[in-house]
Amino acid sequence: MERVPAPVKAEAQGPSRPSSVVLLTDKLEKPSIDEREYRVIRLENGLEALLAHDPEADKASAALDVNVGNYSDEAEMPGMAHAVEHLLFMGTKKFPIENEYSQYLSANSGHSNAYTASTSTNYYFEVAAKPANGQNPSDANPSPLRGALDRFAQFFIEPLFLSSTLDRELQAVDSENKKNLQNDTWRIHQLAKSLSNPKHPFCHFSTGNLEVLKTIPESKGINVRDKFIEFHAKHYSANRMKLVILGREPLDVLQKWTVEFFSDIVNKNLPPNRWTEEPPFRESDIGVQFFAKPVMDTRELHLFFPFLDEEHLYETQPGRYCSHLIGHEGPGSIMSYIKNKGWANGLSAGASPICPGTPGVFEVQIRLTEEGLKVYPQIVNVFFQYIALLRETPPQEWIFQEQKIMADIEFKYREKAPASRFTSRVSSVMQKPLPREWLLSGYSLMRTFDADLIQQALAKFRPDNLRLCVVSQTYPGTWDKKEKWYGTEYRYERIPKDQMEDWKRAMETPSQSRLSELHLPHKNAFIPNRLEVEKKEVSEPALAPRILRNDEAARTWWKKDDTFWVPKANVIVVLNIPLVNASSQSYVKAKLFTELVRDALEEYSYDATLAGLEYTVSLDIRGLCIEVSGYNDKLPVLLEQVTATLRDLPIKDDRFTVVKERVTRNYDNWQLHSAYQQSGDYTSWLNAEHDSLVEELAVELREVTVDDVREFQRQLLAQMHIEVYAHGNMNKGDALRATDTVLSALKPRVLPKSQWPIIRSLILPPGSNFVYKKTLKDPANVNHCVETCLYIGEKGDRQTRAKTLLLDQMIHEPAFDQLRTKEQLGYIVFTNMRPFVTTYGFRIMIQSDRTPDYLDKRIEAFLVLFGEMLKNMTEDDFEGHKRSLINKRLEKLRNLDQETNRHWAQISSEYYDFEQAHQDAAHVKPITKADMISFFDKYFSPFSSSRARLSVHLCARGSDERDSKVADLLKESGLEGVSKEDRASLDLLEGHLKTRQTVPEEQRTSLLSKAKELGLPQTAPELLETPSNIASAVDSAVEITDGRLYKAGLRASSGARPVKDIAEFEETDPKL
Repeated sequence: MERVPAPVKAEAQGPSRPSSVVLLTDKLEKPSIDEREYRVIRLENGLEALLAHDPEADKASAALDVNVGNYSDEAEMPGMAHAVEHLLFMGTKKFPIENEYSQYLSANSGHSNAYTASTSTNYYFEVAAKPANGQNPSDANPSPLRGALDRFAQFFIEPLFLSSTLDRELQAVDSENKKNLQNDTWRIHQLAKSLSNPKHPFCHFSTGNLEVLKTIPESKGINVRDKFIEFHAKHYSANRMKLVILGREPLDVLQKWTVEFFSDIVNKNLPPNRWTEEPPFRESDIGVQFFAKPVMDTRELHLFFPFLDEEHLYETQPGRYCSHLIGHEGPGSIMSYIKNKGWANGLSAGASPICPGTPGVFEVQIRLTEEGLKVYPQIVNVFFQYIALLRETPPQEWIFQEQKIMADIEFKYREKAPASRFTSRVSSVMQKPLPREWLLSGYSLMRTFDADLIQQALAKFRPDNLRLCVVSQTYPGTWDKKEKWYGTEYRYERIPKDQMEDWKRAMETPSQSRLSELHLPHKNAFIPNRLEVEKKEVSEPALAPRILRNDEAARTWWKKDDTFWVPKANVIVVLNIPLVNASSQSYVKAKLFTELVRDALEEYSYDATLAGLEYTVSLDIRGLCIEVSGYNDKLPVLLEQVTATLRDLPIKDDRFTVVKERVTRNYDNWQLHSAYQQSGDYTSWLNAEHDSLVEELAVELREVTVDDVREFQRQLLAQMHIEVYAHGNMNKGDALRATDTVLSALKPRVLPKSQWPIIRSLILPPGSNFVYKKTLKDPANVNHCVETCLYIGEKGDRQTRAKTLLLDQMIHEPAFDQLRTKEQLGYIVFTNMRPFVTTYGFRIMIQSDRTPDYLDKRIEAFLVLFGEMLKNMTEDDFEGHKRSLINKRLEKLRNLDQETNRHWAQISSEYYDFEQAHQDAAHVKPITKADMISFFDKYFSPFSSSRARLSVHLCARGSDERDSKVADLLKESGLEGVSKEDRASLDLLEGHLKTRQTVPEEQRTSLLSKAKELGLPQTAPELLETPSNIASAVDSAVEITDGRLYKAGLRASSGARPVKDIAEFEETDPKL
């Protein structure tokens, strides 16, 4: 890592730079493996930009962060900042076509997104870094970055806020909000905000919805379009903007383009947004407890403490020292004690900023067991006893130094992130008061130990400075309030005096009376010492790993890192055990066993985690999988302990009870996830020869006992074949020793190759048309989901795969534009190639409050529309899509993990197609437009007689249950003749009550108010008519009512057939 002294801001101008640009610095502290060049400048209009020249980049990117977010929303229109973020994508004066920006990016291997936070709004994109001619870019031969910057800058110069797009984008905001309504993370966070100082913007509802952004304002005569234009004019100022541009172009070219495109942004000389007048928590907001009822079956204890303002404490970061100790999971920690008591499954802790000018908040979150929920006050008592220990013991510099060493190592060897993730993150960091030389390293490094600041931070952890929240579906059972925006049921009260006194006594407990199990952590033996990397020049990195061992007991794959040169490695071990997937019951027992292994290793592995080493023990289609990754120095030690635990794990009754209950809740909660998160599992199940649904596993789990798992453990590890992949800073000997570690620990009998399972997918026959319908479990969820999958073929067919990839490239943007932007079907709309084990298809997915049948018909209508678009596509546009796809497939790998994952996907699938990306690019090149039209007409067109189609319809209960409640409400008022169509929205219901039944105004107002409380939306969505010849596939689909019978009628594919004989990968060099 290149260290630079604490910087002095030098506002000197380079001799060749225009006078309108001020150089802030070109000497940034950066990782030692970072070969980019950087420059930080400020334009005459006050906009600050970080420019990054990366001569090896495949993707260029830019991000702009504006210092305005939902904290600047007007109280009467929450969500204004978020709505403006959406509207800026809908056309500018220079580029008025609403999807021109996204079309340009899509045609050049790119994409874009944005997010609205509390005090900033962040916009970003990425795009191909090379020009179409493949040469290095320059001002005279620009990459697509130049055109993207031109379009992007106009967001902040002259956006149109077109009336024609306004309603549609507000519907998108509303749909985004509906997506989160049943999400407990959003619900609990908003509840904590709603119970804060109403004069501080921390309390704001950040997302917005159609009612507050359109219906209510318009009912008051407010022109909402004018309000959004006014918001943009008031808050979007050049001096509040931070820009990051990354490209292959030299820094001088990037600077020239920055001046050219961004100098026209108006500088309104606005001060930085700060909130200093009111605290987020008044005295009356502290010393309180609230009990929240979640959607999921979760049990949590949250401790919130108003904390220090760490905005300018980036060198010392006392919050990190506190969170390190409070969140520790090793011996002596809070977590170790409460876990051994059977009270908790997990603990996390950390400080978060709220906004500039305001102190932050420190949160401790504890995942409770059933027993822990009963004794949560005792857990808080333990917490305050540990705080007493920390306050009594002077801050330890050795603990800080351990944190500092690991932070230094992590930053020194930080690998590249995706281009847009880098630009988005750094543009956000630029809003912080960091020295500009530290923009890349600022909060990553811990620079100065300050015992006094740590003591000040510890002083915040007091019972009289506590806000406590208990989350449970059963306790206390007396929720008497509902949160306004998400409808969360809760109870709110002062912490009882006797409880407060008990916790104060815990804080004052003398050391001799304190719990003896609580103590500071020991020194971390996993901190790496050997960080040497033997770097050798290679003409081209190897595409494939080599096989070092291949016998009846084990196979070892290995690749020495020849690209990234970091002191890290990844070791993946698969224990090929057919027993794991022999039945749903076997799978559940194996799942419990792996969870018990993780549970047993929690304390031991925590130090490894702090030192940059991670492990997982999981299940896959062939058996049991162990992964160990991180700094290679101590990696073998962790691998040895994981395998020894697998072998020797004593399964204790009390831990089994805790783990089984946790897995049971996870299975039950999975069925309460958003519809789009569930649909993929049903599609996979319907395409798999052997597979189990979560609800089937949940049934089996109920019957499994601790003795069942003990017996299963003996059977599980008795016979297997072992396959290992070692990748990274490891030589051949290291890879073979990793294999020997596993074999010598487990000593299994050999599983003959003839008994290795052959995994196959099912084949949908030409002309088939199936639908699977499932009613969702969550009674309050109003979002349906449709996933329509069109079967394409087997994985080994390179030509067909290339055409599918190209169709995905061409269809992605039009699908989003038509189904989400224009028709506003829902916030979740996406398309992609859908892989299965040995086959693949293509899917279009939509989550929406519209019915599944309607959504499926709109998918069919879109496919007809796209067929016409394809036929009318110009040759230039067609070739542009091919070029864009080829660029994507030939993108360089960014980091070691990405390469490991690419290789392991080929090893675990048994195709060994390590050159797949290059082969894809080669097979795309000769494809013609006529080829694609023929391909589309066969596999995609609704008019094709050979198309094979499978659609999954997940039906929400919320809308039907809401309608039943509205019908009951009307019936109780003597109004039984209101049709379902007339009670579909408040507007329709009001119209019916006014014109058809002439209900008196007072009664009408009361009924509408009660219907609104039941969740009836203000307006009903506009429904488009799908022509019958297009919709016929939806109407005539054969419903799958018996999964086994459905599968019995399908052929299975062949098993995986390697593209090369495995012997071709065997290492012949005897040197180790």
